[in-house]
Amino acid sequence: MAIKRMDNVLIVVEDLDAVIAFFIEIGLELEGRGPVEGRWVESVIGIENVRQDVAMLRIPGHPGGIELARFHQPEAIRPEPRDAPANTLGIRRVMFAVDDVEDVIARLRAHGAELVGELVDFENVYRLCYVRGPEGIVVGLAQEIG
Repeated sequence: MAIKRMDNVLIVVEDLDAVIAFFIEIGLELEGRGPVEGRWVESVIGIENVRQDVAMLRIPGHPGGIELARFHQPEAIRPEPRDAPANTLGIRRVMFAVDDVEDVIARLRAHGAELVGELVDFENVYRLCYVRGPEGIVVGLAQEIG
């Protein structure tokens, strides 16, 4: 038995509109958005009385993407510290290959994003950086240069 694909990564957020705008600026497309509730979702995620809004963002022309969830009920739980460093256990970032990393950084700054460290070249192969966006979400950006 073989894996077929990775469909998406879920990120729970408070400000759904701001995070959607951030990922659209990277280049993802909003595939759909709407409310999710009912027994079926409660059974899947193991939480009762769930009421949430979900947005699906896809990489244009490719499989995979980002699922965003805004919980109205029960209220989301915030991890500590808010802006966890790279060595914190758990998922720390999602990385995207882009055509022009400096252009993407500039566009993301308009959404309040900032570099986590520096923009660096790795062995004349990639130009890489981590960017912290709304709600502390970290994305990696990689541009092929070699």
